[in-house]
Amino acid sequence: MKKFLLSFLLFFTCVTLAFSQNVAVTGKVTDQKDGSALPGVTVSVKGSPSIGTQTDINGKYTLSVPTGKVLVFKYIGYKDLEQTVTGSVLNAVLETDAKVLNEVVVVGYGTQSRRALTGSVSKIKGSDIENIPVPSLESAIQGRSPGVYIQAQNGKLGQGIQVRIRGASSVSAGNQPLYVVDGLPITVDDFSSNGASTNPLVDLNQNDIESIDILKDASAAAIYGSRASNGVVLVTTKKGKAGDTKITYNQYYGFSKPTGERKFLNSEQYVTLLREAGAAGGYSTNSIEARLKRYAAGSDNYKTYDVNTDWQNEITQHAPVQNYNLVLSGGTDKTKFYISGTYNDQKGYLIGNALNQYSLRTNISNQANKWLEIGANLSVSRTKNFRLSNDDQFSTPEQIVALSPITPVIDPRTGLLSGVLDASTGNPNTNFPVYYNPLINSQNAYYNTIDFRNLGNAFAQVKFSNSLSFRSEVGVDILNSSEDSYAGSATARNSGTSNGVGFNSSVTATNFNTNNFLQYIQNFGKSSINAVGGMSYQRQQNDLNSISGDQFPSDAYKKLISSADITGASSTSTAYSLLSYFARANYAFDDKYLLSVSGRVDGSSRFGTNNRYGFFPAGSVGWVVSQENFMKNQTLISELKLRASYGITGNSEIGNFPSRGLFSAFGYAGVAGSRPTQLPNPNLKWETSATSDIGLDIGFFGGRLSGQFDVYLKKTKDLLLNVQVPATSGFTTITQNLGKLQNKGLEIQVDSKNLVGKVTWSTSVNFSVNRNKITDLKGQVITGSGDAVNRAVEGQPLGVFYTVEFAGADPANGDALYYKNTDLGNGQRDRTTTNDYNQATPVVVGNPNPDFIAGLNNTVTYAGFDFSFLLQQVHGDDIYNGAGQYMSVGFNNGADNQTIDQLKAWKNPGDITNVPQARLFGGNGVNPSSRYLESGSYVRLKNIILGYNFSKGLLSKLKLRSLRVYAQATNLITWTKYSGWDPELNSDAFSGNITQNYDFYAAPQAKTITFGINVGF
Repeated sequence: MKKFLLSFLLFFTCVTLAFSQNVAVTGKVTDQKDGSALPGVTVSVKGSPSIGTQTDINGKYTLSVPTGKVLVFKYIGYKDLEQTVTGSVLNAVLETDAKVLNEVVVVGYGTQSRRALTGSVSKIKGSDIENIPVPSLESAIQGRSPGVYIQAQNGKLGQGIQVRIRGASSVSAGNQPLYVVDGLPITVDDFSSNGASTNPLVDLNQNDIESIDILKDASAAAIYGSRASNGVVLVTTKKGKAGDTKITYNQYYGFSKPTGERKFLNSEQYVTLLREAGAAGGYSTNSIEARLKRYAAGSDNYKTYDVNTDWQNEITQHAPVQNYNLVLSGGTDKTKFYISGTYNDQKGYLIGNALNQYSLRTNISNQANKWLEIGANLSVSRTKNFRLSNDDQFSTPEQIVALSPITPVIDPRTGLLSGVLDASTGNPNTNFPVYYNPLINSQNAYYNTIDFRNLGNAFAQVKFSNSLSFRSEVGVDILNSSEDSYAGSATARNSGTSNGVGFNSSVTATNFNTNNFLQYIQNFGKSSINAVGGMSYQRQQNDLNSISGDQFPSDAYKKLISSADITGASSTSTAYSLLSYFARANYAFDDKYLLSVSGRVDGSSRFGTNNRYGFFPAGSVGWVVSQENFMKNQTLISELKLRASYGITGNSEIGNFPSRGLFSAFGYAGVAGSRPTQLPNPNLKWETSATSDIGLDIGFFGGRLSGQFDVYLKKTKDLLLNVQVPATSGFTTITQNLGKLQNKGLEIQVDSKNLVGKVTWSTSVNFSVNRNKITDLKGQVITGSGDAVNRAVEGQPLGVFYTVEFAGADPANGDALYYKNTDLGNGQRDRTTTNDYNQATPVVVGNPNPDFIAGLNNTVTYAGFDFSFLLQQVHGDDIYNGAGQYMSVGFNNGADNQTIDQLKAWKNPGDITNVPQARLFGGNGVNPSSRYLESGSYVRLKNIILGYNFSKGLLSKLKLRSLRVYAQATNLITWTKYSGWDPELNSDAFSGNITQNYDFYAAPQAKTITFGINVGF
C-alpha cells in the first residue's frame, strides 16, 4: 500500500509539474515598417500546429503554451517568425516579404492583406497626397488609380468635382461614389443655392489621411449594398502609435496662376474685323464707326488703337497659397492619440475668389482592459469660400473677355470702371460697354459660403475570445452651411435694382449613423476564416431656410435687416433613413485557395412600399498559384494570383420622395390650399448593377516588378427615370424603373523598383479603358442642359454630342455649310452640303467620354534628396465650346471680342476655310453644330516635388527627429490641342450626368508652385 501511495504521489507530482510549465502567453504583433497592429496573424506552437490562435483586430493574442516552446508567427505578405517562450508576454515584429504582395488594404468593416484579397481595390497612401496644394482630396488622387476618372468643373476654388469609378452607372440618379470616413458614410450633398455645385469634401483635411482605399468591383463594394454601384471610397485617418510623443510641424507657402489663356483679337484686329463684318452684314460705314466710338468710351482713339485692353489680365490677381499644420501623436500600449490642427488659406487667381479654412482633428483610443477597447475620432472645421457667379452670368470673371479691347478699363470721362454708373450724373451712358463689366462685382458685391462641420464617431470593441469580438460604432456628420451675398448699387445693370440686393440662406444637415457587428477570426489547421456580420442604421435630415431682399439705404448697409423690401423667403425640411443587415466571410485554405462571400439587405425610406428592401449579394474566388509546389523551384515569378468575382450593387441617389404621391401648397384669391404635384409609384426600387470581374496579380524578380490586371463588365438595369405620362392625367411625368446601360473595361497597374540601394528609383503606371453604352431607354431621348447638344440615346455612350454636322465655309459666298445627313437606308447618309441649317439632320458628332485615362508616377531618392513627378493623361474625349456662338463667330451674334482664329474667316470667292464669313448680327454659322467641337485630349504634369531630408547627424545636433524642405508644383505643364482655357472642365452652369465636357466660359485649373518645410520634434 505504501508503495502504491508513493507511486501515486510521484505520478500526481509529475502531472502537476507538467501542467505548471504551461503559461498563458499574451502579446501583440506589429509591422516592422510603421509599428501598426497586424490582425489575423496565425500564432501556433512549432511542431504542434493544432495549438494556435490568431491575432485580433488590434494585433493581440493569448495562448496557453508550455514554457520553452517556440511560437511561429505567420501572416500573408510577411516573413515567418519563430520566437521562444520565456515568459508571459511575447511581442512579435514581422518583416514584410519582398517576394509577395504584402500591402494591407481597408475593406468594408475590416482589413485584408493584398495577398488574401479576391476583389478589386486600389490603395492610395496618405503620404502620397499630403501637402499637395489642392482644395480637396479628389484632385490630390487624380491620376493615381486605374479606373478612377476625376474631373473638376473649373478653376474656381471649392467647386464641385466629378468622380467616376468604372464609368457612369446612371442616367438620372447619382453617379458619385459613396465616401466613408473611419467607418462613417459622410454627407456629400450639394447645398448651393445658385445651381453651381460646391464640394463638401473640401472640409476634409488631406494631411490627416492615412490611406484611401477605393472599392471598385462588386465583391469589394457589395457589403455597402444599395449605395455601391458607383464604387466606394474608404478614407482612413491617421492614428497614434505607442511610443514617445511626436510633434510634427508642416508649412508651405506659394502662389497660383491660370494654366492657360485663350487668344483674342487685339485692338487693330478687332476694329478691322468688325468693319468687315459690319459691311458684310449690311451696316453703313457711319453706323459701324458710331458703334466703335461707343465701345471706345466716346473717343476716336480706336482709329489709332491707343487703347488695347487685355481683359483676361484684368480678372487675375496675386494668388498666395499658405498652409500650416501641427501634429501631436503618440501614446502607450493602452492609450494612443493623434491631434492635428491646420490652417489653410488659398487665394484664387480669379479676382474675388478665395478659400479660408481652419480644422482640428483628434483621434484617441484606449485599451480599458483585456477585453474592452474604446475610442473616438473627431474633426471640426470651418471653411469660408469666397465664391464667384456662375459661368453663365455676365458677372462671372471669365465673361469679361466679351468686352472690346478698345474699351478702356477706366472710363476717362468719369474716372470709374467702364460700365459703372456715375453717381453724380445718374446714367451718362449711351457709351457703356456692350456687356456688364465683371470687375464691378469684384469691388461692389460678394457671395460667401461658410461651412461649419463636425465629423466624428465613437466606438467600443469587446473581445469575447481570441477569435470573437464585437464592435459598436456611433457617428454623426453635422454640416452647417450658410450663404451670404450682397450686390451694391453699382451692380444695378446686372442685379436689376439700383439700391442693392441681398440674399441669405442656411442649411443644417445632420447625418447619424451606427454600425454594430461581430467579427470572427480563426484558423483550423490549414484553413482560416475571417467573418463579419452585423447591422447598420443611418438617418439624414436637412433643414433649409432662405431669405432675400432689396432696397437698401446705401451700400454701407449689407445685411437683410436693412432691406426695405423682403422679396422672398422659404423654409423646408427633408429626411431619409436606411436600415441594413450585412455579412461577409473570407475563407482561405493552405494560403492558396481563397473564397469570399458577402450579402447586404438594405431597407430605404426612398423607395416604394412594395420594394422597400433590397438584397445585394456578391462572391469571389482566388487562387495563389505561386504557392503551389510546381512554382517553388522557379525564381522568375515571385507572386501569381488569379481572382474572379460577381456581385449585385445598387444606386439609391434619387432624392427622398420620388415614390410617393406629393401635394404642394397652393393659394388662390387669398385662400390657402394644396394640390397634387407628383404621382405615386409604390413599385419604385433601386437601380441595380451586376458586375463581373476577372483579375490577375503578379510579381517578378522577388517583388521588383509587380502588376494588377482587371477586366470587368458592369450591367445596370431598372434605371430611375422620369417617364412621360399622358397629360390628361394632370401630370407630365412619373419616376419609374426603366432602361439599361453597361460599362465594360480594362484596368492595368504596374509597379517597379528600378533601382534599390543608395539610389532608389520606383515607377508606378496605371492605364484604364472604359466603354459606356446605353442599351435600353424604351425609345426615349433625354437631353442635357446648355444647348441640349449632350444627350442620352439608346446604343450610344451617356452624354454623346448630338447635333448638326458642320461642313466649313462655302468657297463661293462664305456661307456656313452643314451636311444634310438624311438617312438613305442601308446605313447610308446623304453627305451633300447645305447652307440651310434646317435641312441638316442632327447626328452623333462626338463623345465626352475618354477612350482611356492613364497616370505615370516616378520617385527617385539619393543621399537625402527625393524627386518625384506624376503625369496624368486623358485621351479621346471631345469638348463642346458652348460659348463659341459668341466668341468664335466673327461678330455674327453681336460685338463680343473674338478668338484669334476668326481672322481666318472667308473674305473672297474661292477662299478655302473652315471659318464662315464674318457678318455683324448675320447669324452665319451661329447655331449649335460640330463647328464648336474639339478634341479634349491632354497630358498634364499633375505634380512634381523636389525635397531634401537632412542627415541624422545634423538632426542629432539640432535635437530634431526629422527635417525636410521641398519645392512642389501642381498642374505645372499641360500638353493639349484644345484651344480653350483648359481641357479639364464641366461648366458649373451646365453640368450633370448627361451634360459633360460642355465649356461655357469655364475658368481654367490653377497652376500652383509652393515651397515647404516639415519638422519633427
